[in-house]
Amino acid sequence: MHPALTTSAHRSWPVPPGRWTWRQSWCDLLFAHWPLPASQLRPHVPDSLTIQEWDGTSYIGVVPFRMSGVMRRPFPDVPWLSAFPELNVRLYVERDNKPGVWFLSLDATNPIAVWAARRFFHLPYFRARIDVDRRGDRLCYRSRRTDGGPPAHFHADYEPVSGVRRAVSGTLEHFLTERYCLYAQAPDGALYRTEIHHEPWPLQAARAELDASGILGFHGLAPLTPPALLHFAQRVDVVVWPPHRCA
Repeated sequence: MHPALTTSAHRSWPVPPGRWTWRQSWCDLLFAHWPLPASQLRPHVPDSLTIQEWDGTSYIGVVPFRMSGVMRRPFPDVPWLSAFPELNVRLYVERDNKPGVWFLSLDATNPIAVWAARRFFHLPYFRARIDVDRRGDRLCYRSRRTDGGPPAHFHADYEPVSGVRRAVSGTLEHFLTERYCLYAQAPDGALYRTEIHHEPWPLQAARAELDASGILGFHGLAPLTPPALLHFAQRVDVVVWPPHRCA
């Protein structure tokens, strides 16, 4: 059994039937979140998805991290393919009582991963140059998009500042992090749901100095204030099922 599947009681719906097809691990994540009105986000999300709100507002998240162990089942890791840094900009949506993530953009250094995610998962991936340097517990993360168009940039220096805790159901941090599917739209307009599974997030409070104006400004959504919430997570192991078209 894959380590991600050792527990599933924390999910709000059952683990999908059938065999998962991809595995990966997400490492050294920073969750940076800003509140933004759902009305401001609506033009960026298909009408077939509900933009979720918490206490009257929605949120936008920027998540820098490292991918490792990325490979299709049952093959082993390939050193130059299975590990790379990534940067996500995400919103929080729902369809058919399944809360999930809608990605505005995903930047990564691996050109094959960018191509495959665009081709098979319909995700808005872009190639970027990303440098990650660890100094003790502190991560120094620098990203600049190289895929043409505006060179959307991001940088952050971040570190955990507390012990590990699990998000409690009914809290904002649980709302923002404990999500087990993602939504994407194919070129023909069809909406797809990709189910994932992992253990509950091992969250820690975080401290960060960051500049997200470039990556958020690319979408015309750059908030004028520092992030309202910062969380760190060292690692989760993840399994991924094939995308399925929403009825």
